[in-house]
Amino acid sequence: MKVLVIGSGAREHALIWKLSQSRRVSKLYALPGNGGTRDLAETVDIDPSDVVSAADFAEKEGIALTVVGPEQPLSLGITDAFHKRGLKIFGPTQKAAMLESSKVFSKEFMRRNSIPTAPFQVFTSAEEARLYLEGAVYPLVIKADGLAGGKGVFVCKDKAEALQTVRAVLVEHRFGQAGEKILIEDFLPGTEMSFMVISDGKRAVPLVTAMDYKKAQDGDQGPNTGGMGAISPAPGARKALCDRIMGEIIYPVLEGMRLDGREFRGVLYAGLMLVEDAPHVLEFNVRFGDPETQPIMLRLKSDLLDLLEAGADGNLHDVAVEWSEQVSAGVVLTSRGYPGSFETGKVIQGLERAKAMGVEIFHAGTRLEQGKLLSAGGRVLTLCASGANLKETVRRIYDAIGFVGYENICFRQDIGKVKE
Repeated sequence: MKVLVIGSGAREHALIWKLSQSRRVSKLYALPGNGGTRDLAETVDIDPSDVVSAADFAEKEGIALTVVGPEQPLSLGITDAFHKRGLKIFGPTQKAAMLESSKVFSKEFMRRNSIPTAPFQVFTSAEEARLYLEGAVYPLVIKADGLAGGKGVFVCKDKAEALQTVRAVLVEHRFGQAGEKILIEDFLPGTEMSFMVISDGKRAVPLVTAMDYKKAQDGDQGPNTGGMGAISPAPGARKALCDRIMGEIIYPVLEGMRLDGREFRGVLYAGLMLVEDAPHVLEFNVRFGDPETQPIMLRLKSDLLDLLEAGADGNLHDVAVEWSEQVSAGVVLTSRGYPGSFETGKVIQGLERAKAMGVEIFHAGTRLEQGKLLSAGGRVLTLCASGANLKETVRRIYDAIGFVGYENICFRQDIGKVKE
């Protein structure tokens, strides 16, 4: 069968890599893909936000299943557009995708459905937010309401930093429409965990856990990014905890969404904080995480196509999923300056030598031009590996990174280190 993957990042490259191993896949397409997906999938030169053109292509080519990677097409209603034409697609509807596209909607939904999360307030007025900050307890967290590429969350250590953030979002409109509303919520101390499930609307199959590293610099310093690396499993991911997450968070969300007329089919990603081992939701995403998906795909032994198709069809009870007991990890290579301003168009070298070290290389911001592989984004590559233990797995990745070169290369050197 023909399968189309929407998106251009390392997450989509990892999904294509795994789907290419399915005996049921006759041809893969990447819309629009990147410099690395070309080896596995035919490139489709359409912007993922152009949902009508994407549906036109799928209909014309007889695509049997479309898999949506990034959040933006989902928030624009790509699933609804495909459903209107009778096309099978894996991803939530526009109404269900509001769990990610509006943090205000998500937090209010959690409050109504008694899902554990931090206390919060919503503001549209900078002046009202300033008044609230005068008597607030610090540190606290300020979030832009809409989609901001993982960069709209700010942990503010004091009032001055919080006031500066409010001004940047509500007065200077740094995030445009995504920042028309903000959340101010209590800071939750603890250990983060990424918990993803495949849902068919009623049932859910959990993926193995992961933990990502959001901050740009070593030691969890600097601004938030889309993710600088990930490990799987997450520290402390015991079965009892995973069962608790399913019972207290995942199934209440699916039931609450169904009762609201927003049945959720796709990936439900709970970004969690474990506060004294009790899971609290920091945020929901409605698609595979990036960079968590990359190391998770290395641990999946089952056919990914079977799992995604069952989620789209509403019959997950027919699918058994098998995982490797090995650990895995991924380190993201970026352009210096990310998540701020950065330069692109730098020649990338050494990937074959790096791959010979036993790593998988998933492309994100890359493009081919006149036979040369060039950097084309903030996050450029994710190097991943799996092994018997985390220390040796991470060491192998960093050894391989030593062979990769491009001007202004940047990466965290502490992926795999966990706070005690």
